[in-house]
Amino acid sequence: MSFPILSEIQSPDAIKRLSLAELNALASEIRQKIIEVLSINGGHLASNLGVVELTIALHAVFNSPHDKFIWDVSHQTYVHKLLTGRQENFHTIRQYKGLCGFSHPKESPYDHFHAGHAGTALSLGLGVAKSRDLQQKEEYVVPIIGDATLTCGMALEALNNITRNLKRFIVILNDNNMSISKNVGAITQILSRLLSNPTTNKLYQEIDTIVSKIPSYGATLSKHGHKITESLKNLVSPAAFFEQYELSYIGPIDGHDIKKLIDVFEGLKTSQWPVVVHVLTKKGQGMEEAIRNPVSYHGAKPFCLDTGKFHPATSSKPTFPHIFGSHLLKMAEEDPSIVAVTPAMLAGSCLDKFLERFPDRCYDVGIAEAHAVTFSGGLAYGGKLKVVCSIYATFLQRGLDNLFHDICLQELPVVFAIDRAGISGPDGSTHHGVYDISFLNAMPNMVIAQPRNGNVLKELLESAFSWGRPAAIRYPNMAADVSDKPLKYRELGKGEVIAAGGEILIVALGHMNQTALGVREILKTVGITATVFDPVFVKPLDSELLCSLLAKHNRLVTIEEHSAVSGLGSILNHFLMANGYNHVQVLNFGIPEAFLDHGSHADMIKEVGLTAPQIAESVITQFSLKKTEYSELAETSFTRKN
Repeated sequence: MSFPILSEIQSPDAIKRLSLAELNALASEIRQKIIEVLSINGGHLASNLGVVELTIALHAVFNSPHDKFIWDVSHQTYVHKLLTGRQENFHTIRQYKGLCGFSHPKESPYDHFHAGHAGTALSLGLGVAKSRDLQQKEEYVVPIIGDATLTCGMALEALNNITRNLKRFIVILNDNNMSISKNVGAITQILSRLLSNPTTNKLYQEIDTIVSKIPSYGATLSKHGHKITESLKNLVSPAAFFEQYELSYIGPIDGHDIKKLIDVFEGLKTSQWPVVVHVLTKKGQGMEEAIRNPVSYHGAKPFCLDTGKFHPATSSKPTFPHIFGSHLLKMAEEDPSIVAVTPAMLAGSCLDKFLERFPDRCYDVGIAEAHAVTFSGGLAYGGKLKVVCSIYATFLQRGLDNLFHDICLQELPVVFAIDRAGISGPDGSTHHGVYDISFLNAMPNMVIAQPRNGNVLKELLESAFSWGRPAAIRYPNMAADVSDKPLKYRELGKGEVIAAGGEILIVALGHMNQTALGVREILKTVGITATVFDPVFVKPLDSELLCSLLAKHNRLVTIEEHSAVSGLGSILNHFLMANGYNHVQVLNFGIPEAFLDHGSHADMIKEVGLTAPQIAESVITQFSLKKTEYSELAETSFTRKN
């Protein structure tokens, strides 16, 4: 498809010169462009289709980047990218070395923060506005938040700090009745019942401005007038929610009507108070398949451009999350004491069928990770319920204090199913789950385990409640081997040798055991034999078996898809020093101490040197095995594979 209007947009200035008819045509072109590119790349489809007109109107009225658009989560910034000089590279979005799927200041001056987690835009926006005022500047600050943001405690904390005299602060509430899964909680019900009239708001603001100027009595009259207005609104609305937070409320506005949006934004530029504009949009607007299935098309996989249907999976194997969801449901059918908790990741964590089967035993608490952790502790209190809290590794960071104070300190046996542990691929640095072992290992009483395949995952799930301690079972979102072999009980802190060898001991974590076996096969071609040990448990380590193995090996290699400075390698290095193994040579392979960008999992693994050929070559080079211990024939037989 050709894009005659979009192709001419090199900056937002060009938008200001377009007629209303051209703006509407531009909206259609943008939708088609997003659909075409994401049919190949995948990405956040439904949310971006829903904000096309809103984004166009914002750029038509305000002067970005002088005026600051601060997007909450920022997964919905594809339209913004197309309008700010990045359309020529838009086909690279979420690809290796391509455009980021979130806002990214290093990518463009139109992006002010590298975002990826919900609930941050109001706090950032408030800070930017206060900084602006201290510098006596005049730009507008425009946080764009979703209705699901208001289930996030941090957003409410920011609202609580907004003052009535904050000028040029316009909050856009993009209300599409969805986050990733269906919104939950009382606050979302308040939004649907707000009946504030924008005309009334404007009239009150004008009257209040006049009254407040009356000498001596103006401020008092204004204050009482504000209270009277709130009381009148409460007669027709259960809660004048935003007015309680010193924000004037305008809306709801049709988020797909460009003219109405422009008129409202232009009218608000003279506001002397902070304002929230309630905009109603439809997730997936412009693509019927995405409208019907907003959850599936939130983070869409590549799909057929003609039908909108997803392409079939490239692997017939189930993923770790699918194995977790199906097996936990099976366990719950046999044990009525099992309950599940998730912070707005019902579908992603594969708990949707659990909710259908046991709605009273499955809790989606919204975008409230800290609450999810502490709530799980409350459920587990008393020992009557077996509580599983399913949470992504990147989001568990947001519940760190709760994990320490409300779970580990209380010695509550909550089982944390830590999904997306490892490199997150196209989502990039805000979503890589490569730091959780570091803070989990610092927690007294915490168990940390990682399965190498689907069977071990099932075994850990079934065994975890017998350990009587807080436990974290981490796993990636990738295909996993699984068989019909009988499941066995997993004793706490017991690992296993999965391949015996001689000179080198390879300790690999979880799915990286497959990489370790690949390294072993390559080393065999040059006459090196290696033992592969799966610790299963990072904490506590199987110290007895480790000591037995170290008695026979004086070279140790660790492999993990986690930060190398704070994960398995670091833990084993400490173990060696603490137990007098000073003679053992060590190589640690993991994620370097840097923020990784985005790309396919294969691209990122290769970039950090975690493919089997890269590791094997490093082992031979770093241990000087090529030069001193093996024949010239063995040296030349090793070739690096891509």
